[in-house]
Amino acid sequence: MSMKALVGLIIVLLLVVLGSQSLFRVHETERAILLQFGEIMRADVQPGLHFKMPIAQEVKLFDARVLTLDTNSETYYTLEKKPLEVDSFVKWRVADVASFYESASFDIRRAERLLQERVNEGLRNQISRRDMHEVVSGERDQLMNELRTDLDEKMRGYGVE
Repeated sequence: MSMKALVGLIIVLLLVVLGSQSLFRVHETERAILLQFGEIMRADVQPGLHFKMPIAQEVKLFDARVLTLDTNSETYYTLEKKPLEVDSFVKWRVADVASFYESASFDIRRAERLLQERVNEGLRNQISRRDMHEVVSGERDQLMNELRTDLDEKMRGYGVE
């Protein structure tokens, strides 16, 4: 193999590597953010094939579907100080990509931990204001609606609904 052919092969190989690092794809089930040296360039990249600068820009992807957080059962005390074992789950998704990136860095464990803390706090507050009958049967729908509204309001600041 001649020197000219070897140099040509190396150049073609470098162009292929550079080209593959310049393209990225966002699926319909994903949310993406484009960063340039850690700064947000585009907050919500639409699904499809896109270009980026290979070294300067980075793409972070996150699942855009509705996710489920199944929390561990906790003991909460009612207004009359009776223990109540509560098992809960939360359906959530990323609503604001930029806020979610700034608050959780697209880390699902960090987001779930934050969400679980807020759920436990909300349940504790709602259950401690009611007696056993109200929690179990009487005002259960009202309790869940208040909890859902309050939790959604708090988590909107983190880019989650």
